[in-house]
Amino acid sequence: MSGPMRQVFRSKLALILGWVWMAFAAANAVDLVVRYSGPSSLVAGAVLGALTALVFVTCLRPAVVLTEDGVLVRNPLRNVFVPWTGIDDVTVSHAITISSGDRVVRCWTPQTTARERASATRRGEPAAPGRGRFATEPARTKGEQAAAEALAGRTHADWVAEQITERAGAARQAGAAEPGSTEARAAEAGTVSGGMQVGWALSALAALGVALVLVAAAVVVS
Repeated sequence: MSGPMRQVFRSKLALILGWVWMAFAAANAVDLVVRYSGPSSLVAGAVLGALTALVFVTCLRPAVVLTEDGVLVRNPLRNVFVPWTGIDDVTVSHAITISSGDRVVRCWTPQTTARERASATRRGEPAAPGRGRFATEPARTKGEQAAAEALAGRTHADWVAEQITERAGAARQAGAAEPGSTEARAAEAGTVSGGMQVGWALSALAALGVALVLVAAAVVVS
């Protein structure tokens, strides 16, 4: 199969905000430990821990990962793996939807907003002709206009969906994927239905579990 074997797609804005929060949370956690003042510090730590767990689950963990064997969708609480030959359809509304047999998974990220869709559509519109000497934007060449028209209406989510569709089509043409790799993925993910393997995300459950323990401890102490 041509192209890179592993590609990871996610929301850049969510990733940046997530790591900014993690830095903020780490600094505040150190401050709470250094200036520990009893129950009030424990309550503040519990709130900080709960918010950090939510940020991790919703901002840092979600991604769409294209591997050699198939596509792995990391949603907040679930991991869904679909082998390339098991993908029946890929569509995009505000989110990417992958169909396999009678099962469907909606990808948490990347998503498309109405504003992003409108901006992508405007990119393909012909440049307005300059008006007199006050025109500030140079006219597009034929090549630039053709490229703009090719990208018209396409958002990041659309482009990711195209990568999934192309690699699934290439896999079907090349024949079935190696069975050993698919079985290994099935063992990691859990249940199997129509080629789609679904399982709980242990890292997300662990983060939420720690946050729940902190909150319970704060309630008991306060």
